[in-house]
Amino acid sequence: MGKLPASTGWLWIKQGFDLFRQQPGSLTSLAMLYAMLNLVLSIVPMIGQLAAIVLIPAFSVAFMQACADVEQGKRVVPALLLSGFRKPALPKLVAVGLLYLSAAALAIGLASLVSDGMLVKLLTGKIAHDSAEVRDASLGSALLLILAIGLPAAMAFCFAAPLIYFQNMGVGKSIFYSFFGVLRAFKTFVVFAVSQFGLMLLLSQIVGALFGGSPTLFVMVMQIVLVLFSVLFHCAFYASYRQIFGNPVAPGAAAGNAPTDAP
Repeated sequence: MGKLPASTGWLWIKQGFDLFRQQPGSLTSLAMLYAMLNLVLSIVPMIGQLAAIVLIPAFSVAFMQACADVEQGKRVVPALLLSGFRKPALPKLVAVGLLYLSAAALAIGLASLVSDGMLVKLLTGKIAHDSAEVRDASLGSALLLILAIGLPAAMAFCFAAPLIYFQNMGVGKSIFYSFFGVLRAFKTFVVFAVSQFGLMLLLSQIVGALFGGSPTLFVMVMQIVLVLFSVLFHCAFYASYRQIFGNPVAPGAAAGNAPTDAP
């Protein structure tokens, strides 16, 4: 695969929307079911919240499989949400989730040290964002540190889950191919991320203009918008995976073979 033009990032969003409009109800139902499961997990103090993070890779492949099914003319069903909970993928997907959690903890921990603990206090609501302590803290350095750790980690974990699920790769191999797959199309992903952010900002402005007079109604509508946007994001993400690594194959069929167009 040659280097992709930056404009391909917007093309992925358009392709994602084309996938979504083929089965909008089924895909949205899958996202709402996932949101409900996350809500149930969040009820369990600490353990449930950590489990929700660790299981993100296992749940994310459900949407990739759903998009593949839509593309093949198959019906998306709720049972797809458990696609990532089958062996041999599950242990590796959980391992990726644990590594993701560790990277996040490392980034926040180091940033907290740089800011003398002020960042954690700010994130947990123990101190007001406009207080004198926050203004005097080294939050700029802390945020740069999070970016320095978080960006490479995001690149490494971006495609790790679908590569494990579709290509039957090991954890280390999937992280390697994910990192260099994103690196080779970095400008494209910048356009993709900026476009997603711009669309989300535009939608929030429209909802605010229409329902801003009623805070309760605004929150309800925004929750619906966020669910729909998450579905569109996963559809666009599937388009990016297909562009970089080729059409998905049945789980396990690749027997660990690396994609021929990967670095």
